[in-house]
Amino acid sequence: MATTPQDVLADGQEGTTFRGEYIRKGTIAAFIINAKLLDSTQEGSPEYKAAATQLRTLKPALDAVGLFDVVTIRNPAVATALAGSPPTD
Repeated sequence: MATTPQDVLADGQEGTTFRGEYIRKGTIAAFIINAKLLDSTQEGSPEYKAAATQLRTLKPALDAVGLFDVVTIRNPAVATALAGSPPTD
């Protein structure tokens, strides 16, 4: 049976847990926006570094939902950012 967005996240719900990882609504959109930001900013700039850090921060949630099981990252800058060390708190 096909899954609808409402099956995953009911109206009014801010997030849900997959494989032990809490995932907020908007996570995939934030990933895409930050990936595109890498293409429109200069490597090494504060904006570029912030976008790369955010991509690494979002990666565990995207791993939990299985995004990278069905999507291949073709953008070299995004692939490099994702291969970097995850941020530490």
